[in-house]
Amino acid sequence: MAPSIWFWTAFNLAVLGLLLLDLGVFSRKTPDGEPAPVPVRTALLKSAAYVALALGFCAWIWTGYGPEAERQTRALEFLTGYVIEWSLSVDNIFVFVLIFAKFGVPPQYQHRVLFWGILGALAMRAAMILLGTSLLREFDWLMVVFGLFLVFSGWKMLRSVNAPEGDPRDNPVLRFLERRLPVTEGYRGNAFTVREAGRRMLTPLALVLILVELTDLVFALDSIPAIFAVTTDPFIVYTANVFAILGLRAMYFALSGIIHRFRYLKHGLSIVLMVVGAKMLANYWAGGKAVPVEWALALTAAIIGGSIALSLWKTRGEARVEAQVETRREAAG
Repeated sequence: MAPSIWFWTAFNLAVLGLLLLDLGVFSRKTPDGEPAPVPVRTALLKSAAYVALALGFCAWIWTGYGPEAERQTRALEFLTGYVIEWSLSVDNIFVFVLIFAKFGVPPQYQHRVLFWGILGALAMRAAMILLGTSLLREFDWLMVVFGLFLVFSGWKMLRSVNAPEGDPRDNPVLRFLERRLPVTEGYRGNAFTVREAGRRMLTPLALVLILVELTDLVFALDSIPAIFAVTTDPFIVYTANVFAILGLRAMYFALSGIIHRFRYLKHGLSIVLMVVGAKMLANYWAGGKAVPVEWALALTAAIIGGSIALSLWKTRGEARVEAQVETRREAAG
């Protein structure tokens, strides 16, 4: 069952409406009219709301989408794909924290960068999903290529877990833009471009936005082939991606302060990529689904949940120290 053009129009308008509502109605302002940093409590509530929205969509697939005999399978495929995409999107947060820190982006402007970054990511992933599904329908042997790529990516990620992070300011694309285009010396509020001295100039905030988009492109090269191991239905692949990305901005503000405690998450993600790649290879050689989707969902959830739980348990001492520091800071203030 292929969704109608009216469904796609309504779905994407609803997604855009949620983003605009988040940026406009629910965004806080300082007394002087500037955007205010997003409080952790608000971010946690928004993250929970987006997860609940995804689960509600999954329930709709289970009860009302397509032929009754296929609903359960499609719902499980959506949920598995969502868990994979959500897990991999958490890895984005590590990079976003690094980017914002290296470029010194004020907290009140990070929300706007992530808003436009997510819009660009949705458009970019939609194009990649359409291309990927079309290629897989024409050339099924690409499943082998994607599977091997995921195994390699997972192994590469596992080997680089303890490697020092590179400086995002050394990105060659940014270096090229800085040489070719005029860039202001500092930030100009939350503007991406300004007109100064009679010419249009980029601000450092625009460079940060470009870097965020490039980061998502790199992550999409792993995450989209990973969900193809679960299903090649573009409806499931796209909607699972959308719901995972929708909550990314709120999740960043909820976790950015404690993301360093997710010490073993990359280990878990690398194992998931290798397992998913192996599943894709097994599916190809078996001529169908060699591993039931329920098993894939349970294994993915166990690996990711276990890596997060182990991380938080191992770093529980850091949490106590952070709480004491925060208490002292509030008392001093």
